[in-house]
Parts: sequence; C-alpha cells; structure tokens
Amino acid sequence: MPSCMLDLETLSTKQNAVVLTLGAVKFNPFNLQEPSEELYLRIEADQQIELGRDVSESTVEWWMKQSPEVQEEAMGPENRISVVDACQQLNRFLVGVDKIWCQGPHFDITILETLFRDVEMSTNWQYYQVMDSRTIFSLLGDLRDKNRSTAHNAVEDCKEQVRALQKLTRQLGITKYADRF
Repeated sequence: MPSCMLDLETLSTKQNAVVLTLGAVKFNPFNLQEPSEELYLRIEADQQIELGRDVSESTVEWWMKQSPEVQEEAMGPENRISVVDACQQLNRFLVGVDKIWCQGPHFDITILETLFRDVEMSTNWQYYQVMDSRTIFSLLGDLRDKNRSTAHNAVEDCKEQVRALQKLTRQLGITKYADRF
C-alpha cells in the first residue's frame, strides 16, 4: 500500500487555523520513484473564518514577507473550493493509503482533524497511520532544498519532503518492504 505525504499552508499555527492550501502526494518511501498521484486543493478562507477558524496577525505578516508569486498562489481567490468539498476530496484520495506522513502531525493532522470536525465529517485515517517526517529529518539529516523557488506551495513541499525521506530510507538500506508498493 502506498504512503501519502500531506502539507498545509495556513493563516495561523493554532489547531483551528484557516487552511489556505492542502497538498498530498502518494509515494513509496522505500524507493526513489516520483510520487504516483497528487492532490492540490485551494480552500475557501472566508467560509473557514465564518466557522470561527483562526487567523494570526503574525502569520499574515510572515506571508506578506514572501514573494508576490508565493503570496498569490497561497492567498489568491481563484479556484477555491468549499471546506466540505476539500474534506471529501481528501478522504477519497486517502483510500488505500497505509501511512500518512507530514512535517509534525501536531500541525497538519491536528489542523485537518479540527477542520473535519467543524464541518461534521469523519476522517478516514487512524492515529496509528500518522508518521512524522520532521523527526526522521532531525535524527538522520534534513536533505530538503529549503531555498527552492517552489517553497510554500503545499504540493511542491510534499514532493520535496518525499524526495528527502526516500533518500534517507535508501541510505539506511531499508528496502525490505519495497515490494509492497
């Protein structure tokens, strides 16, 4: 079964942050193949604000220091979908996924779980499926290119995190499960 890497771009770091974009890619952590599928969602922010989700002044200030292209991609009004549509699409995307990776589950997964609760939807993942790439990178070395031009694009951040995780599993010689993917 494939793994999935998730990443969010938000307007706060609180558990109930407004989610601007969501990226997800399916991948095999035990080889160097590119992700097999991807999902990129631009989620309606005003609807989340109406639900009482958080916007942090300091996070907004941080976004204003990013390049105009990065700001537009994260915050531009085009191609936004409702929170319900986003949750439904993510649940469908995760069908058949064995592990869900993210950069700190207390950020991405917690924010997603509160978002699902706000619209009274169930997630289709279990707590034991959630893996933390940040811990792996802190223990074994962070191989991500943090200065790339696509930084802070949720799906591109996922791809970069996948590449780094795959390289580390190869360096460790962890290939015994590669045939399961």
